[in-house]
Amino acid sequence: MNSKFLLVLFLIGLVPFIFTNSYAAYDDDSITSGNFGNSPFNREFGDVKLLDAYFGTLNNKIEVEAGDKNVPFTIEFANVGTQDITGIQGRLALPLGFSGSDGPGNAINSNTNANSEAGENFSLTFYVNLDKKLQIRQYSGTVELDYSRLRESGIRSSYSNFDFKVTGDSTINVRASESFLTSLKSNNFVVNIINDGTASISGVDVTINNVQTSLSANTASITNIENVLILETSWDLGNIPEKSSSSFIMDVYVPESLKGDTLRIPLSISYYNTQGDKETISKILDFYIRGLIDLTIFNVKVIELSGTQMVIGEIINEGNEDALFGFVTIEANGDSNIKSNTQFIDEIEIDAPIPFNIPIEFDGEPKYGEHDVTFTLRYKDSVRDEIFLPYQTTIIVNQPAILDGDNFNPAIVIIPIILVIGFAIFIILRRKKSGLPVNWRLIFDLKNRIK
Repeated sequence: MNSKFLLVLFLIGLVPFIFTNSYAAYDDDSITSGNFGNSPFNREFGDVKLLDAYFGTLNNKIEVEAGDKNVPFTIEFANVGTQDITGIQGRLALPLGFSGSDGPGNAINSNTNANSEAGENFSLTFYVNLDKKLQIRQYSGTVELDYSRLRESGIRSSYSNFDFKVTGDSTINVRASESFLTSLKSNNFVVNIINDGTASISGVDVTINNVQTSLSANTASITNIENVLILETSWDLGNIPEKSSSSFIMDVYVPESLKGDTLRIPLSISYYNTQGDKETISKILDFYIRGLIDLTIFNVKVIELSGTQMVIGEIINEGNEDALFGFVTIEANGDSNIKSNTQFIDEIEIDAPIPFNIPIEFDGEPKYGEHDVTFTLRYKDSVRDEIFLPYQTTIIVNQPAILDGDNFNPAIVIIPIILVIGFAIFIILRRKKSGLPVNWRLIFDLKNRIK
């Protein structure tokens, strides 16, 4: 009797071990319907799988920033089931600061009913508004998907969580340090690529489009870039953060034939935006080509004119454009006490030396000898920009000759007297030789006239 009772107790105690070894233990890591636990290969078996979520339309991601309205937001799915699904509708739940295009408090629904064949991808597009106080960072959202299987009544629902990013918006502008280029010379200027947006850009490459035509804002316009010589035509600028810029130097030689024309340089700027997509935009740099004014001051020296010391010189223009409204100013350097003085010389034509002369005046007692001075040539070009050309040199100021009107020069009186005496002797001798009487009255009249 006791043995039978003990056998029954033994069998009862053995039952839990038998059932425990017959079935896998159920916990958070156990295999359930559509769940392989928390392993790296965790997979939920269902009809749809979320692939990506981003601002933009299918295959066309866009950059957005705080304050944007009615922005498309696309979510891509894959139909991983074995049957086609139809009547797909989505409802979007986003954090505070995001709202539907119909305004806050309204549901964010997808824009259409979609269908998807088994094994195919599909997408839903929502339209949302972004509050002005949103930050440029990553956010989380949830999408509810309602659909029906073919040959099956009823509606199935699926929920998926996802992460998305408010990227900021990159805005690219181009600005050159010069608005005017000069013909007959090589022009070096700085070109700035400016990111005025709120998103950084990377892999920035700038290339000059050497083409006959370039699109402007309204129509096709002709560019004359083929008539100039550009030393480099491409530049790698790397990354440009938001609200900053990067620059490069462009070296352009402009021939004389383009004087007075507008030079258009088309640029192609390629970069990667914060969505990781490569974008290419076109910009045009416009320059006005002015003529070359190349002035030189030479032959500077000091002369004496009517008792006044004058500094004279010449100016020659070896460019291809006249200089306008020219002035020459002399100024003292060092211990020189020559007063500043200016002469107006007006237009300085090309290939024709223009003289100037400035009287020398002293500040205080005159100092003779060497004087270090600076001549400043001031003029305007064809666009009325005022230009100053300095020329430093040393001039020698000599003491002027002294003329004293009170000093008597005997030669002034003696020479006429000798001439009168000689003429009188000549007349007397001639009269005696010819036997004629001497006309003393004529001789005295001639003497008086000479006096």
